[in-house]
Amino acid sequence: MSKLPKAHKFIDLSDYGRPVARVIANALQNTSFTPVHVTIWFIISGLIGIYCILQGYYWLAAFFLIFKSILDAADGELARVKQKPSYTGRYLDSVADIILNALIFVAIWSVSGTNMWVGVLAFLGLQLQGTLYNYYYVILRNKFNGDTTSRVFEYETPVALKGEKQKHVDILFRLYKLFYGTFDRTIYALDKQAQNSHKAMPKFLMTSISTFGLGFQLLIISVMLVLGLKAFILPFFLAYTLMIFVFIGIRKVFY
Repeated sequence: MSKLPKAHKFIDLSDYGRPVARVIANALQNTSFTPVHVTIWFIISGLIGIYCILQGYYWLAAFFLIFKSILDAADGELARVKQKPSYTGRYLDSVADIILNALIFVAIWSVSGTNMWVGVLAFLGLQLQGTLYNYYYVILRNKFNGDTTSRVFEYETPVALKGEKQKHVDILFRLYKLFYGTFDRTIYALDKQAQNSHKAMPKFLMTSISTFGLGFQLLIISVMLVLGLKAFILPFFLAYTLMIFVFIGIRKVFY
């Protein structure tokens, strides 16, 4: 099951790991491994990548960060091939992502000597970028019969799906709201009418906005690390946050 029907699929630059993720998911389809197990794998991969950054092993850091991105796609793929979507997996994935993102930026700040406030603002910008991408993507999926495990607005705790416990959903949803609530409200305030647009977001615009996706962000970090540009990583993400206003402006004017 795809996240979007064929007519509305776009080139997602953050989703380069999807082919390998599908191979992993298909290999695990008839095993006892669950999507949550794969999420735990990507947490471990991300932590190893962070350790490698701190130790100056930048090629290894790049490998584990990109592998983390692949596994991040594989947990969702496994849920789809097993036909077992879950809110537990959805929120655990998101909570793990933001914690790992914060630790990655702390590690980069530690080895690059970048001003602390540049690092803090860059992290906030990184999260706002990802929130805008997810906001538009979830709207597209909900409008055109795509995957609906993610919701446009996360106001109330969802009812647990078959095979998961409500208490797990409750806990993870509270953590999700704690970590993402401010980012969600900020992006919604900047573009409240996106969900009411009668036009589908064009594929070229969604492809451009997909540079805000976490997979592409990790790829940029990895490339800059191996090229010896660690001092420019945090300033880059701070500056690239300005593209939020460009993309929202295009959406408002034309769509």
